[in-house]
This record gives sequence, C-alpha cells and structure tokens, in this order.
Amino acid sequence: MDRTSLSGNAKNIIISLANSAIALTAYILLFRFYEKRKITELRISSFLTNAAAGFAAGFALQAIFILVIYFAGGYEVIKINPASFILPAFGYALTAGFVAEILIVGVFFRLTEQQLGTVPALFIIAILFGIFHFNAPGATALSIMATAVEAGLLIASIYVYTRSLWAVIFFHFAWDLAEPGVFGGINPGMNVTETLLVSKITGPAILTGGPTGPQNSIQALLICLSVSLLLLWLAKTKSNFISPYWKK
Repeated sequence: MDRTSLSGNAKNIIISLANSAIALTAYILLFRFYEKRKITELRISSFLTNAAAGFAAGFALQAIFILVIYFAGGYEVIKINPASFILPAFGYALTAGFVAEILIVGVFFRLTEQQLGTVPALFIIAILFGIFHFNAPGATALSIMATAVEAGLLIASIYVYTRSLWAVIFFHFAWDLAEPGVFGGINPGMNVTETLLVSKITGPAILTGGPTGPQNSIQALLICLSVSLLLLWLAKTKSNFISPYWKK
C-alpha cells in the first residue's frame, strides 16, 4: 500500500534520480579502484559546459528532424498541454541518459577503445547497435542504419571529441526527452502517453520514420552521419584518437 502523498510522476522522477546517482557512484568507485586513476570523463569542473552542450545538441537535432517533416507538410500541432505533461518523459529520459550511457560508452566503448583503438571501437559499437535492433518491432533497413549511426556512431563520436561522459549523458537525455515528451513523436524505446505537444505526423515513412519515429527517418540518418563525421574529424585534429594497445 502506498502511504506517500507524492504523485506518480514525482515518484518516477525520484526513482530516476536515484538510479542515475547509483550508476554514477558505482562507475566512479569501480574504475577508481580497478584502474587506479582520476575519473576525468566525469570531471565536475567540466560538468556545466559539457552537459549544456550535450543537451542543446540532442534537443536541436530532434527539432531539426521534426522541422523537415513540418516543411514537408506532415507535422501538425493539435494541442499544447501544460508543462507538467513533460514529466513522464523526463523521468524515462533521465534514466536512459545516465544508466545507458554510463554502461554503453563509459564501460563498453571506453574499454574497447583502450584495447583496440578508436576506429575499430567505433565500427564495433555501430555494428552491434545495428545487429541488436535487427529484429526490433517495425524494423526496416532505414531504421537499422539510423540506429547504428545515432545510438552507436554519433554517441561514441561525441565522447571521442569531448572525452566527457557528461556530454553523451545529457545528449541522450535531451534526445529522449524531446522526441516524445516535447514534440509528441514516437520513440520506440519509450511508452509515454502525456506530451507537451499533441501532434499529428503524417507522410511517407522515409520522412516520418513510420512506426519507429522521426529518429529513424532519412533526414535523421543523413544529419547524424554528417555530424558524426564532423566530430570525428575535429577529434582527430585534437589528437583525441587512441591507438591500439599493441601500437602504444
């Protein structure tokens, strides 16, 4: 029996904050002990800059995907709800941003990159995301390629360029918050019924993403691929690429 007076949304956000704090603490303690080093990828001094940049980039990209659909005549706002309607998506997005990226980028990609080098690690994470989403509900060739680029290549490229987990965490947070929570689009990984904008999205699946949402549209694939390549080029100029361990 629930004896608290908190709303369901408030409870979900508290749980999300707790999950995020646990993931952060576990990561920091584990790798301080295991690798015996400072956790520079979660440096407090760089939190504000990298978190703000990551959040702005994630939100802006989702806005651009929707803008393309709007100019094609396929996006219509039916109703604008109170700001509180964004709270369900906020909780889901916060957990996804922190927990998923700490595990995927902070643990898997970072350790793979240290052993095999940046380029092989980028290929591996992109290919794995494509394979893992091959049998996802409603999956198409376009959605598989988009997922491989966005969840694999782009996220990893942000990390390689910034060397900050704050950037990728808040990028993912904004990405998942904006698509369903703000713009009312479909996000296949989230079941959100309350959104800030109640929208109607119509048109060819290549532009709308069909049942898998705007993040799996052709514009999303092309834009995110372009951004990934730009970030990797900039990272290369900053000497942020890591060589395989046998070449060090």
